[in-house]
Amino acid sequence: MVSNQIKAVIFDMDGILIDSEPAWQLAEQTVLNSFGLNLSLEDVEQTTGLRIDHVVSYWYQRFAWPNYDNTATANKIVNEVVAQINANGVPMQGVIESLNACKRLGFKIGLATSSSSLIIEAVLHKLAIGDYFDAIESAENLAYGKPHPEVYLNCATKLGVAPSQCIAIEDSFNGLIAARAASMQTVAIPAPHTATQTKWVIAHHQLAHAGLLPALLGA
Repeated sequence: MVSNQIKAVIFDMDGILIDSEPAWQLAEQTVLNSFGLNLSLEDVEQTTGLRIDHVVSYWYQRFAWPNYDNTATANKIVNEVVAQINANGVPMQGVIESLNACKRLGFKIGLATSSSSLIIEAVLHKLAIGDYFDAIESAENLAYGKPHPEVYLNCATKLGVAPSQCIAIEDSFNGLIAARAASMQTVAIPAPHTATQTKWVIAHHQLAHAGLLPALLGA
């Protein structure tokens, strides 16, 4: 069970609220490979949790292609992800139960994501969960996205809760670094095929799915 000092739960979005990571991975492969990169699923998994402009920059630095336009490439990927969310988006296992448990326990609820406002709007609308959140923060227009802690610090400020009294729910290593750097408690819920990797030891807690979160929070 988590510390009784916790007053807020801050959720990452992609891979935590919605199973959008496959959509991101497919969109990134489709768009970036159109430039001749030939990225595999394992390749694009390396950038999970990074802001999309940083993803595009990351791959350009490794495999430069002609007529580089970060914004246009990022927008093309985002539009593809939005289309897939609108068509096929479903909540991750246990998400609705977890959100209800947070409300029942009196926790404030935040959302801190690297995704753009277009993706946030698509997810909240598709899952009909917008009303649960007391604060929604995106790293879209920040100087740095995750693993920088700013998006988490901004969310805590908007919630009116000290970072040390927040617990962050993350599926990515970059997100965990951001939350730890913000001095928050952390819960890792990684994709099943990565769950046994030793890197998740940096999280305070690790769960198999969000349905186990209410018990951890004391519900």
